[in-house]
Amino acid sequence: MNTRFLIGNELIQGDGPPENILNPATGQVIAQVPEASPAQVAQATAAAQRAFPGWSQTVPKDRALLLLKLADAIDASAPELARLEATNTGKPYALALADELPAIADVFRFFAGAARCMTGAVTGEYMPGLTSMIRRDPIGVVASIAPWNYPLMMAAWKLGPALAAGNTVVLKPSEQTPLTTLALAEIAAKILPPGVFNVITGRGPTVGAALVRQPEVRMASLTGSIASGQRILEGAAQSLIRTHLELGGKAPVIVFDDADLDAVIAGLRAFSFYNAGQDCTAACRVYAGGKIYDRLVADLSSAAASVKLGSQDEDGVEMGPLITAAHRDRVKGFVD
Repeated sequence: MNTRFLIGNELIQGDGPPENILNPATGQVIAQVPEASPAQVAQATAAAQRAFPGWSQTVPKDRALLLLKLADAIDASAPELARLEATNTGKPYALALADELPAIADVFRFFAGAARCMTGAVTGEYMPGLTSMIRRDPIGVVASIAPWNYPLMMAAWKLGPALAAGNTVVLKPSEQTPLTTLALAEIAAKILPPGVFNVITGRGPTVGAALVRQPEVRMASLTGSIASGQRILEGAAQSLIRTHLELGGKAPVIVFDDADLDAVIAGLRAFSFYNAGQDCTAACRVYAGGKIYDRLVADLSSAAASVKLGSQDEDGVEMGPLITAAHRDRVKGFVD
């Protein structure tokens, strides 16, 4: 199990205080991952900046080939990565392996194709003898901050487009769930040029805030809470860097009186409770027509009661534990 950062082409142990990484099903400590020191945050962005000129000038074909190699390596390590993800997040192992790992590898394959299809638009001649056009250029070092609910998937979503476009990345996973991102770093170190992809770990108020404020960073990408997004914007405002914020959702489901209720119930059973509902697209609000309301409530209640709960490795388990005891207590408070 790798607990070291990737900075440049080196795996480096963190200098800061250690964070206990827990198995949510048992509460047991499965690893300790030290936080990045301020100096290590600066080293990571400096490494990404050094790599940027070469990577940004690498032709799309060659960037695409490396992303395809990364996808193949993820496929080859899928059982180990799924096991690590399940242990660290509480996801059922079978679902992590069957649902998430193929999709994660496919993210890199998709953006390998997209790297070769980027377009510029000719906008016309607005002055005699001159042609105006729009072209797309990489912007530089991207500071990416990922959440705890889909650690490896979110890492792929943040890395794929940024790397395909010719940017370099410093990624900070959640301090609660860093293990698969650190494993991905170990894999990527053998494929990508040094400094193109860097990983550091630590808490948002310390490492995340410091990362966004590094002078080399030209864009910050966060998936997280509204409060975290506000802090990222405050940091980004100091240097006017670009931001990409995905701050969760509250997905509504609208059920009309003539809906196919069997299909509705099956969909809600799957998409309301996947990943224990810890999902910004979880189907968590249902608005139902008056004529079918009572039947929908009854059938959905029965369907929800049939979801099999358990630890990550139990046969047929569909829902594991919430990420932490504090989160469980918060959700219980909502229910109460």
